[in-house]
Amino acid sequence: MPDFDMLVIGSGPGGQKAAIAAAKLGRSVAVVDRPDMLGGVSIHTGTIPSKTLREAVLYLTGLTQRDLYGQSYRLKEDITVADLTARTQHVVGREVDVIRSQLARNHVSLFSGTGRFVDPHTVALREITGQERLLSADHVIIATGTRPARPESVAFDGETIMDSDNVLDLQRVPRSMVIVGAGVIGMEYASMFAALGSKVTVVEKRAGMLDMCDIEVIESLKYHLRDLAVTFRFGETVAAVERHAHGTLTVLESGKKIPADAVMYSAGRQGLTDELDLEKAGLKADPRGRIQVDEHFRTEVPHIYAVGDVIGFPALAATSMEQGRAAAYHAFDEPVGRMHNLQPIGIYTIPEISFVGRTEDQLTEDCVPFEVGISRYRELARGQIIGDSHGMLKLLVSPEDRTLLGVHCFGTGATELIHIGQSVMGCGGTVDYLVDAVFNYPTLAESYKVAALDATNKLRQIDRMD
Repeated sequence: MPDFDMLVIGSGPGGQKAAIAAAKLGRSVAVVDRPDMLGGVSIHTGTIPSKTLREAVLYLTGLTQRDLYGQSYRLKEDITVADLTARTQHVVGREVDVIRSQLARNHVSLFSGTGRFVDPHTVALREITGQERLLSADHVIIATGTRPARPESVAFDGETIMDSDNVLDLQRVPRSMVIVGAGVIGMEYASMFAALGSKVTVVEKRAGMLDMCDIEVIESLKYHLRDLAVTFRFGETVAAVERHAHGTLTVLESGKKIPADAVMYSAGRQGLTDELDLEKAGLKADPRGRIQVDEHFRTEVPHIYAVGDVIGFPALAATSMEQGRAAAYHAFDEPVGRMHNLQPIGIYTIPEISFVGRTEDQLTEDCVPFEVGISRYRELARGQIIGDSHGMLKLLVSPEDRTLLGVHCFGTGATELIHIGQSVMGCGGTVDYLVDAVFNYPTLAESYKVAALDATNKLRQIDRMD
């Protein structure tokens, strides 16, 4: 008889939710993870610390209040790393306690150490002492997450040349910084350090940044970041990064040289699968360490599942949680609905970006007609109250059946506001619902009504022409 009905390797968002879901079904469950990584990368070096750091930056710099109190307004003049990390350490500590409590309340056995496959049903647990013990299970879920990808040509030291994990260990706020990579993580940290007053240069080999987002939103973000003295070097590739006594020198293939106090690489993520001995379970990973799964999150070996960042896109904490739950239900033949394709994307730059559905470019490429309705925060009473004159909400509306094809938000609370649009879209609602709905006043949610009125007025003009 196996030791457990289900064994989960990794306790991040996907692994944790999978374990609890299986336990709620009355199954015996165990979770294996390193003692210093309970909660996974998300809690310790990813989602939670970076978003908490962002809140500390916004609070201490007073950035969001400058429209009201002047451009020189600042809550604290000399912001230290200790100021920034105090809040992060508090939140991370509390989140770890919450996860430990949830696992204990649901009678999930927690084993401290690392796991590797011995055979398709057995995992060898290596404890901190170096001793190994075998754990067997009917079903196994791999939820090991990812680590930052590191180019072999770069000599990372964790102090002046860093990846997105050890940027949280900075000893001081750098006066200047080069960020290599204009993806989600790179742009989040670029906006944070720019808000702190660092002179940031972003180097990206592609022609632009965040190409999954609405182009108007990206232009707004670019304008806002340039206002904070961020320099963009698009279409550029790093040839070398040199470490000197007084900082770093980033040399681009075009011949440009960028001196800075520090360099942060944000060059994608690598699946944490190289120590799992996957071949002993009959599995393999791709060159980026990712595991292929089907629509139920099953691997090639039917009783082994994989969820979260280790399976690739979209690699978000929110989707990982749902993947974990769905995998556990499927493993034990519990009915589970298919994950909705309307998944919101949240990007915690300063200001925030969030969207659900398709962009204007995607709709145009697919030859789908649409009308645009826009609301700008500066036109809302709540926008004036909070001092956000940059924010906007955009609705993309079908002129044929008046349903929402996409919702795009930029500004304060964007990642919260997007769920209103997601709910309307998910329920098949139309723009008329938003026109007729009553929103609290003054709120940012009122932007939905303003944008809906803008769109329906345009649709009315088109109808008059027909």
